[in-house]
Amino acid sequence: MATDAQSTRSTGSLTQGHLSPLDQIRLFEKKYDAVSTAVVDRLDPAPTWRCLDLGAGAGSMSYWLAERVGQGTVLALDTDTGYLEPDRADNLSVLQADLTTAEFPDGTFDLIFARAVLEHVREPEKVLGRITRWLAPGGWLVAEDFYYLPADHAPTPVGRALVGAYVRRMEAQGADMRWARALPAALGRAGLTDVESRVTPAGPGQSPADDELIGTRLRQEGHTLVESGLVTAEQLTDFLDALGTPRGQDMTTLLVSAWGRRPLEG
Repeated sequence: MATDAQSTRSTGSLTQGHLSPLDQIRLFEKKYDAVSTAVVDRLDPAPTWRCLDLGAGAGSMSYWLAERVGQGTVLALDTDTGYLEPDRADNLSVLQADLTTAEFPDGTFDLIFARAVLEHVREPEKVLGRITRWLAPGGWLVAEDFYYLPADHAPTPVGRALVGAYVRRMEAQGADMRWARALPAALGRAGLTDVESRVTPAGPGQSPADDELIGTRLRQEGHTLVESGLVTAEQLTDFLDALGTPRGQDMTTLLVSAWGRRPLEG
């Protein structure tokens, strides 16, 4: 393990070019919005749909939905609404709330969208049961979460160390990095029909957006992994140096997109 002085020298340059939390969220949206919008487009949203964006983040999907359902409504919900712009569209509103305690009448929405949300809540299947009641008959739920492939299957020692450290930190914060695998079946158990799913790989070398997102996060947050003794500064530097090269390619996570429909009554 590197000494404190070695860690400071090795990681000092990695924290340069600081991006704000908002900029980091926008990088995430840049990577995954194309996947999410393609899934929602498959459902052929009507212009009058009432939509709920759970965990709206910086609002990219809320803004897109507001354009897509110009005669309908979009409610962007998040525990932190500081990055959202309620004046972005006339049919957009913002609500600061926790989805685990928020309440809406049954049948309120024609579309509920939740990306990288359920994996972070306790008892996600129980929460899913609450959310589906908010759907109108015939309404759709689109949920997307990440399934982390086993860290010890990574192709390089540094990859195994870094991915393992990242997963352990996320789990310590309460995330379930395996939940997404159960997501399609959970939609069925929640009573939804016409359930389908698709999987999108993510990780170093999967796309330029992947490398940009991973590199940015590690340059800003990687020092915490070093300071916690989960990886060495040299391992972190080597991983970053390999981004964008053939030797750095890996598939660390799968974004599981799943969608299902509340049955029509009668």
